[in-house]
Amino acid sequence: MTRDFARYCPRGVAVVGLLLLALYGALRILWPEVGEPAGTAMALFGLIAVLVWGKDLKGSAALWLLLAAIGVQILSWLLGYFHHPDWISSNPEVDRLAKLFIFIGVAWWLGGSTRWTLALWGASVIGYVIAAFVHGGGVQEWLAGFNGQRVGFGIRNKQHGAMLFGVCLVGLTVFARRIFMCLGPSRLPIILVWCVLTLISLAGVMIGQTRAVWLALSVVAFFGIIIWLMWLVKFHGARSMLRSVTIVVCVLAVVFLGALYTFKDTLSKRVGYESDVIEKLIDGEFQQLPYSSIGIRIHTWVAAGEWIAERPLVGWGGEGRGLVIDHTDWLPDDIKERFGHLHNFFLEVWVAYGLLGLGVIAALAFWIGRGTWLAWRAGVIPNDMALFGAAFFVYWMIVNQFESYNSFWTGVYVHNLIVGGLVTHIWRWQLESGQRVLAWPARWST
Repeated sequence: MTRDFARYCPRGVAVVGLLLLALYGALRILWPEVGEPAGTAMALFGLIAVLVWGKDLKGSAALWLLLAAIGVQILSWLLGYFHHPDWISSNPEVDRLAKLFIFIGVAWWLGGSTRWTLALWGASVIGYVIAAFVHGGGVQEWLAGFNGQRVGFGIRNKQHGAMLFGVCLVGLTVFARRIFMCLGPSRLPIILVWCVLTLISLAGVMIGQTRAVWLALSVVAFFGIIIWLMWLVKFHGARSMLRSVTIVVCVLAVVFLGALYTFKDTLSKRVGYESDVIEKLIDGEFQQLPYSSIGIRIHTWVAAGEWIAERPLVGWGGEGRGLVIDHTDWLPDDIKERFGHLHNFFLEVWVAYGLLGLGVIAALAFWIGRGTWLAWRAGVIPNDMALFGAAFFVYWMIVNQFESYNSFWTGVYVHNLIVGGLVTHIWRWQLESGQRVLAWPARWST
């Protein structure tokens, strides 16, 4: 707990909360028997701490949006109870969206500290990398991956493992300059650890063979480099930009050629896989799409659209995604047996909670984005952290279009750790400046 929030919370409580947060970040994947209950306790006590000691933070938009998320889920459940009682769950299951607000506890216990935020993210990366070697098939699974087999590192399924390594790679890349600029006797060991983690993350992304992750990383790299070059031109001039471009091009060329040489068979196989399906999709031949990886997504998305059209505003309740799969007559029985979700988080929210649910998610994203921008402009959020926040947003938006990560514990874990790290700086900026992210009435602190 840093000086910014310490005056609101007893020191003993802060130490316990920060310890629970550290256990959650480092061990949620590596040792879930410890990390999961630690995360639950951290989130619960963090929310209580904000309400008891938060003072100016009690009216934060994050808390209002949490209430809105709970309200939307209850409303959808109540209306569904009268409209389709046989298909509605026995309770509103408000945790479906509420779990995306665990970041409130994360942000509180971090206390506005950049150092603690980076330490938490770093411990999470290290914890996951170790888990990727001790869970699943261990080293043998990695060797199988290098031989062309798609692997998942024992993390739910293969897509989720690759997604996690993608997040690690984005973070390690964005914070590389900070790593190489560190001083003192620990500089060399830190750089060596960074190099090892980066190479492992890159290899994990490649052998995870998840095309949505590859697409997201490519888009992030493109826009990230553009933003970086614009920053160089503005603050250091064109000459510095040209020198940096030369270095970046050389580094990227080495990395690309090395990856191409090492994983050429894997890349050609996955990129070319289902090319005939993509051609039919481009030609608009939706009815002729086979139930392959891409075809399953398209067919279930079309089915979801039919259900959304019936109840676009409030949705079908928390079981909406299952209703689409189980009660769409034209979906094959084997698809109904194999899948219970739509491979798209935003469609799942729309089916379940309608436009009201999507509105809550959009409002949360807007508040975080604007708050991050304002805190960065004020110098509270460092440049690299702000860039990482933007890069993660792009990455997360893309990968959640092809797999509903935010509906599963892996996505909830990533979402809350990263958003919590950003929000803790937003709150710090609000406390220091006395300003609000949104220009709502003065009696509300947003």
